[in-house]
Amino acid sequence: MNTLSANERREAILQALNARRSEKIENLAAEFGVSERTIRTDIEVLMCHYPIETKRGRYGGGVEVAEWFHLNRRTLSPEQADLLRRLAPTLSGHDLETMNGILSQFAPY
Repeated sequence: MNTLSANERREAILQALNARRSEKIENLAAEFGVSERTIRTDIEVLMCHYPIETKRGRYGGGVEVAEWFHLNRRTLSPEQADLLRRLAPTLSGHDLETMNGILSQFAPY
């Protein structure tokens, strides 16, 4: 029996797609205990806000999230990243460790 609200289910679908990168509609329906039509509706709603697309195909069809998209990944502009990298050598101890931790979370520019 499905105990998630529609919004909770959509968030869980987004989390699953973020982790798996792609999935079949029928697998999501079975996982969340709802119909394939419900999953399709959920995907349509998510597509309005996230880079998600559906693929048709006998064996390769399903739903996937854009390769570049990662949920909860924050980004810096190249200028921001450059500034932090230039400031890092002026730091020491815990401050330097903190700065390096921040910089390690972002793709190199």
